[in-house]
Amino acid sequence: MQEFKERTLITDPQKAFHYTDLQRLKPTRANDPYEYQAGWGNRHQSEVIPGTLPVAQNNPQEVRFGLYVEGITYSAFAAPRHANFSTYMYRARPAAAHNGYVPFHSKSNIQNCFLSVNPTVATLPEQAEWHPFPLPKDEDKIDFADGLHTLAGSGDPNIKEGLALYVYMINSSMDRRAFCNTDGDFLICAQLGNLDIVTEMGKIFLQPGEICVIQRGIRFSLNLAPDTQVARGYITEVWGSMWELPDLGPLGGHGLANPRDFLYPVAAIDDDLHADWLIVNKTNGQLCAIQQDHSPYDLVAWHGNVVPYKYDLTKFSSQNATSIDHTDPSIFTVLTAKSRDPNTALADFLWFGPRWDVATNTFRLPYFHRNSASEFLACLYGSGLGRSDEFLPGGGSFEGGHTPHGGFHEGYQHGMRLHESQPEKILTEQLTIMVETSRLFLFTEYARTGCGTISTHGTDYKVWDALPDRFSANPKARELLARVKQDRIAEKKRLAPYYIGGFSHGANASNTEGVHSEELKPYMNGTHEVKETKVIEAAPEAAPESTPQINGTHETKEAEVTPEVTMNGFKDAPTNGLTNGDVPTDDLTNGDGLTNGDVPTARLTNVDAIIVATAAIAAE
Repeated sequence: MQEFKERTLITDPQKAFHYTDLQRLKPTRANDPYEYQAGWGNRHQSEVIPGTLPVAQNNPQEVRFGLYVEGITYSAFAAPRHANFSTYMYRARPAAAHNGYVPFHSKSNIQNCFLSVNPTVATLPEQAEWHPFPLPKDEDKIDFADGLHTLAGSGDPNIKEGLALYVYMINSSMDRRAFCNTDGDFLICAQLGNLDIVTEMGKIFLQPGEICVIQRGIRFSLNLAPDTQVARGYITEVWGSMWELPDLGPLGGHGLANPRDFLYPVAAIDDDLHADWLIVNKTNGQLCAIQQDHSPYDLVAWHGNVVPYKYDLTKFSSQNATSIDHTDPSIFTVLTAKSRDPNTALADFLWFGPRWDVATNTFRLPYFHRNSASEFLACLYGSGLGRSDEFLPGGGSFEGGHTPHGGFHEGYQHGMRLHESQPEKILTEQLTIMVETSRLFLFTEYARTGCGTISTHGTDYKVWDALPDRFSANPKARELLARVKQDRIAEKKRLAPYYIGGFSHGANASNTEGVHSEELKPYMNGTHEVKETKVIEAAPEAAPESTPQINGTHETKEAEVTPEVTMNGFKDAPTNGLTNGDVPTDDLTNGDGLTNGDVPTARLTNVDAIIVATAAIAAE
């Protein structure tokens, strides 16, 4: 009987193998103070005061409590139903009621034009690695509007095409300031510190190991949670696309990031709705601001499908090979953003967390590869998956498309030896993310120099000495390479007669040398020496008994030499149409010795039949 072992309760999400180890009855972690609605892709609705939402219509003549109706669209009005996104909001003051736009001077380093004509962005041809990105000094009060820095991207928001990577490092909340990104969708991934995010539709509590998506056009404030003094994280923005769940194909209806695990906020309003606010807008990569005398967080009710959401990465239901081989990393895709190419994504957001590794008779580690995609990795916590010990939480790693990469540590040395594999848990107490794109990343000046933490090659080149050329040093390999060379010469010599003659200078003359005569002359004349190849002039009347050897040869009795025959433009042709009778005996079975016309005529062309008949007459 199998031994019964009681499960141990785990309270730290970063030490959990999966969210279920926490044994919680709620879909949120213990310190998350908010309530949520569940379900990816739903048209959610919420109200602070029950009965506020209009029933059976969107635009009543008078909304309860004197609220104003405001709509936000994400798609074209006439977009297909599955791609039609909008939300109705019922608020205390309309967003149009403001005091105008003013310039905004930010300490951020934001760049959104990732076209080759922009001289401030450049490629990184080599692998790159960043030590943890620098946190703000205590004396500097840096909130999200001042602490957002672009690392890389491709395309331009002006043409609604592309993506951008950011890091944020903050030590201050947004005091009566909100941010509105009109360019694209933000996928926010917390790495250090807890965040208290306020959005127009409600509040989201975000912790390391969780992600949050805020669609373009929605106003939000990214604040520090009460127990957090400093925070750092990563953002991926997509232009002209949106984050979606990947198709599951043969997996069926469940697996990877399950729809029911995506959480959406419930309606919430500010305690003080009458205060001065500054709304920082990002439009075409440029920041400006709106002044207004009321809070942007005054939605008493709303309904729709343009709503921010969050997802706990510890809930990811990973899939992998359960018998042999290394499955492609696409099985770890959490969210994907489509491109104009239906076969290639603009961006994929991937999870690398704790899981079982069970493939047998298999090199389990990532094999050496040159993927067509560009890859940016970041470690959220734990030891990460980088190519060096300097790949730490809060840093980053990059490989461009078709850049060769792979590992060199002791695990690779062990994995490449024959051994009996045992199931094991891997990547425990750690979590790494990857943003993969089909585009070529261009990097900002901040990423290349300004951050001060980049290493243009994360590995000492000498480490590759641990992976020597074992093939060239293998004596058996050298022996077989020599034999392959001999076999190729013999094969070309065997086939040479078939290409002598035929069309020459536009004439259909089968008795001319033809266009291949010069290139085949060395093989016809026998100037290419083939060692250990026995020449057989003609096959005997009865097929000899032969014993196959390990090296593939057969011992065959020598046959009598047939008279010289001239056919098809060459001499010394044996009855089977081959020069000097070089028939590989390995290819023959009893009766296939081509003796006195014992060749099945169904296998011969007209020319071959003439050759055999002529040889038979000469033998008589």
